[in-house]
Amino acid sequence: MTSATPGASGFTVDPWDPGYAAAIAVEALSELGATSAELVLDIERPVADWKPVTPGPGAAAPETLLVADGVRRIDARVWVHDPDLPMPVPGIAASYAAGIVRCGRAGAELAAIEVDRSLISASPYAPEVKTAHASYRPNKAADSSFEELSLALQRQVTQLEVDLAVRHRSLGDELLLVDGPLRGRTHLPRTVGYIKTHHAAYLPQPQSAVVAALTPGQRTPVFLMGTSWRRHAWYLRLPVQSSAPWAGIARCEASADLDPAQVVELADAVTLALPALAGVDYKDPRAPQNLVPIGGLEKLLRHHLGDPRLLYRSLRTAAHQ
Repeated sequence: MTSATPGASGFTVDPWDPGYAAAIAVEALSELGATSAELVLDIERPVADWKPVTPGPGAAAPETLLVADGVRRIDARVWVHDPDLPMPVPGIAASYAAGIVRCGRAGAELAAIEVDRSLISASPYAPEVKTAHASYRPNKAADSSFEELSLALQRQVTQLEVDLAVRHRSLGDELLLVDGPLRGRTHLPRTVGYIKTHHAAYLPQPQSAVVAALTPGQRTPVFLMGTSWRRHAWYLRLPVQSSAPWAGIARCEASADLDPAQVVELADAVTLALPALAGVDYKDPRAPQNLVPIGGLEKLLRHHLGDPRLLYRSLRTAAHQ
């Protein structure tokens, strides 16, 4: 249960399950007036005229929405024996999968799914590992730090999602929603990134106040933001009963190469489409931002990764052969 209004005790309960990180990071919440991002706020409206946007009668939800997501799992930490170095080089053996769900008026159906596995290391001698249950292809990381190994794995997941989307999108021009930032996928047509947790406060205080003022089914004006990469963005609010800060708020991203009219059309279409897909708190601890198709796809993808204990044992067996 979540508290719908602040009580006499002066607090509200965050609607997300405490087993997960909060939907908005505490450090971001305390610094909503500060941002290091390059911002262009007058893409859709003048800065002084920022206010919640309700899609007008000319806007329409897409007939078909494709939802793409990927999952990853480290099956084992490994050491790669490098003849050029006195000590073995650390690495990871990982499984990852990507899938697409097609959402339309008739409901949702699985459109595509693909699983891959990699042995990631900074060593050029990383082998292909074939076990009794799976094979792991070698992939190169920039260095041996766990952070870089994890980044290399995420790049593999993103590339698998891109490859799957490109192959599937060749069949049509449906709107594609990808779970997570759009980075690495900005070249895909009619594609929107969907971010359900907030680790940075990008907007100045006056515009952040507009985010807080959104009601379900509304969005902020579109703006342009640049950090290490540039993209259009907007915030929207999904149906939610909690009054916790930014409850039900998600951020969406679109390519910086689109003209303002194209981005506004995408923003309205997504704002109209997502409320019907919002998660519900008695089924999903990350509701409403964890959309029903995303939650279902994540469970299916994790199942396709296989039994982690079996894969770990098979990797240990292969290492001793």
